[in-house]
Amino acid sequence: MAIKLYCFGESGNSYKAALPLELSGLEWEPVFVDFFAGQHRADEFQALNAMGEVPVLIDGDVTLTQSGVMQAYITEKTGKFGGATPKEAREVLRWQFWDNHKMSSQAGMTRFLMNFLPEDKRPAQVIGFMQGRLKSAYATLDKALDGRDWLVGDGPTHADFSCCSYLYYPEPFGFDRKVWPNIDRWLDGIAALPGWKHPYDLMPGSPADRA
Repeated sequence: MAIKLYCFGESGNSYKAALPLELSGLEWEPVFVDFFAGQHRADEFQALNAMGEVPVLIDGDVTLTQSGVMQAYITEKTGKFGGATPKEAREVLRWQFWDNHKMSSQAGMTRFLMNFLPEDKRPAQVIGFMQGRLKSAYATLDKALDGRDWLVGDGPTHADFSCCSYLYYPEPFGFDRKVWPNIDRWLDGIAALPGWKHPYDLMPGSPADRA
C-alpha cells in the first residue's frame, strides 16, 4: 500500500516531505488538499490533523503531521537522509530546527503576503521587515555552504531538503539566487539528484491552476 501525503504544490512544508519521499524510493502518492478553498479547515481534514495544517502523511495505521516528523519516519523506513553517524544526525536536526525557526517559516509567510493576498491587503512594512530577517538567514546558509556540496556529511540529508524547501519557487519573496552563489550552486546540486522534481511537478496544485 502506497504512503499517502496530503499536500499541495504551493506548500514548501509539504515539499520537505514530498521530495525525500520521491528520492527515497518509497512508494507514495500525493493527495491534493485545496488549501485556498479552505479544505484544511473542514471537519474531514481536521480529523486527520487537528492543527489544520498540511502536510499529513498516512502509511497504513500510521498518521503523521509536521514535516520534520515525516522526514524522521522516512529515515526510519529507509536509513536514508538522516546522517551517517550520530554526530551527523544531530547536525541534521540542528539545521532542521534552524530552518523551521529562521528561514522556511518566514519565507513561507513572506511569499504568501506578497503573492497570494490581494494587492491592496499586502502589508508593505511587514513584508520589508520579513525580507530583512530572511536576508540574514540567506547569509547564514550561504556561508555554511562555502566549499561544501551538502550541509551535513558527504551526501544529501534532510538538512538540505528542509532548507531548500521554499527556494525553488518562482514567486517573488526577496530571494535572488544570483546574489547567493553558494546557495545557487547547492540548489543546482539538489536538482541534479536522480528523481528530483520541482514542487509544482511533484505535488498537485499551483497558481496556474487558479489563474
